[in-house]
Amino acid sequence: MLPNTLFMGQQLFFLPVCKSTNSEAQQLLLKNEATEGCVVLTDEQTHGRGQRGNTWEAAPGKNITLSVILSPVFLAVRHQFYLNMAVSLAVLDLLREQGLGHARVKWPNDLYFEDRKLGGILIENTVTSQSIQHSIVGIGLNVNQLHFGISTATSLAAEVGTQLDVKRLVNRLLELLEKRYLELRSGRTDKLKYEYLQALYRYQEEHGYQIGAEQVQGRIMGVDEDGRLALQIDGELHYFGFKEVAYII
Repeated sequence: MLPNTLFMGQQLFFLPVCKSTNSEAQQLLLKNEATEGCVVLTDEQTHGRGQRGNTWEAAPGKNITLSVILSPVFLAVRHQFYLNMAVSLAVLDLLREQGLGHARVKWPNDLYFEDRKLGGILIENTVTSQSIQHSIVGIGLNVNQLHFGISTATSLAAEVGTQLDVKRLVNRLLELLEKRYLELRSGRTDKLKYEYLQALYRYQEEHGYQIGAEQVQGRIMGVDEDGRLALQIDGELHYFGFKEVAYII
């Protein structure tokens, strides 16, 4: 059953097992076999990738593991983090519909409920000097898995107390993703940024962070156009890229 969308998920490739849905999506692009909104979906990903070389592990058949191919040529390279915002908000929309109203996005690409990780996003862009030609949006979301190798992970089922229909959730996610993507395409970036900041984990709260070998107290004040985290430390604003700062949880 396809989602109720204009283009998101109307072309869908299901692979029972694959190394990485992002890698499979990349092959479809290279072969010119994908239209915008094409989805690669799997029950089991054996070599899932996370941000900056991290791995993504999920139990077979219990979670959402997919990649979506988009063509955001309307988006300037310097504004590419707005796509992160739109995708993050779409996943949060889904989580909130399932009763997790306090779900948050942990900069730059994790989905959290309280202090536990529910899922992650990996966006890989193909860019020219002016714009983004293609984006592969990888989404991993813990749905029915109850046991994890790390104590900081959780799932929808663990939090709401019941098993969920993964296929139905995939369809709904694609509908919400199309809605947020169309907001981005229509230029509603101020709205997206405002909602993203309101949903940002630890936004305007004082917490501990690791910067190199140093532990500091800081307050997240926002995200700049380049996607860098704005952290206020001792009254002064500092900006950090991916992997330059770590949360102390």
